[in-house]
Amino acid sequence: MGEQNEQEAKRRQRMRSIAIGLALGALVLLFYVATLVRLGGNVLNRPL
Repeated sequence: MGEQNEQEAKRRQRMRSIAIGLALGALVLLFYVATLVRLGGNVLNRPL
């Protein structure tokens, strides 16, 4: 029974890690979009 609890704990930890990763990715995307909106759409058309 101890092994089953250990597997369940590992599964919950993995699901938590995936959720944190997805939330972090969504936050990065949100900041990226907010930056593009603030700077305007022409920010990508500037000379390098």
